Amino acid sequence: MSKEVGSSGVGQEAIPVAVIGAGIMGHGIAQIFGLAGHPVRLFDPNPEVLASAKQRVRESLDSFVQAQMVSEEDAVGCLENIATHPELASACQGAGLVVEAAPEKMELKQKLFAEIEPLVEPDTILASNTSALVISEVGKNLAEPGRFVGTHFWNPPQVIPCVEVIPGERTDPQVCERIVELLEAAGKVPVRLKHDIPGFLGNRLQHALQREALALVEQGVAEPEDVDRVVRYGFGLRMALMGPLERADFAGLETTLAVQRYLLPLLEKRIEGSPSLVAQVEQGRYGVKSGGGFYDWPPEKAAKRQTQRDRALLEIIKLTRDM
Repeated sequence: MSKEVGSSGVGQEAIPVAVIGAGIMGHGIAQIFGLAGHPVRLFDPNPEVLASAKQRVRESLDSFVQAQMVSEEDAVGCLENIATHPELASACQGAGLVVEAAPEKMELKQKLFAEIEPLVEPDTILASNTSALVISEVGKNLAEPGRFVGTHFWNPPQVIPCVEVIPGERTDPQVCERIVELLEAAGKVPVRLKHDIPGFLGNRLQHALQREALALVEQGVAEPEDVDRVVRYGFGLRMALMGPLERADFAGLETTLAVQRYLLPLLEKRIEGSPSLVAQVEQGRYGVKSGGGFYDWPPEKAAKRQTQRDRALLEIIKLTRDM
């Protein structure tokens, strides 16, 4: 599996990395490359978000230090490698890699790359951290689309090892190879797709589960808490150790086929947003960011839960590193 989370890439030349967006994903991506020894230029158009970014990185690093996955010396070095930039041009100047971590809006991402491309060298790799948008569409207006690639980091990116690497229709295969090398040297686990597809691998799998989970609540089969419990204390425990296809091999493919033939016709098949999800959004209940969704999230509870999650994930990653 991966090296230590955030480990420095031995033999990898440090290159300037520009991270565009310092929010939930951006500051974590900056941490990844800062720990790997790359000088990082972190940009965000929101002065408040940018001003708090390094403090959020420091707080995240504390969990790594407590888990003994990063030394205090490396944590300090990571912070020294990260510089905040209030101007897009200064962040991009001389960068060997630009990672966009803006909100998940197609037009916004296209506009950003139109602004970024004239600011960088011809051989600078341009990467989008979209979690579902078609990569070819995000980069369709670039003058040099061969250097454009999708890099889907999972939240929290500095903790979760997996990064999906998605080529667009015109991406140069060597660009994918280079990104994979950089990610592996930074301690991540890159998963390379053969071609572009909406949602990539992870979100297609995740939202198939999400659709069925919401349907079970809407049908009155169980409360949200119980749906979450059956995942957390049931098959979810095993999923950190064994993916669905490996699990099928262990269960027996004839058994898996028999269950599919019986159960698949009964599963939710809707292709529009789940009614319970629509209702929450229409009520202004967006989850943690608004203080409530399927659960209530006062700030103290949300902060505690996030810390618990990140520290538990780090322990799981340590246990499964060599599997």
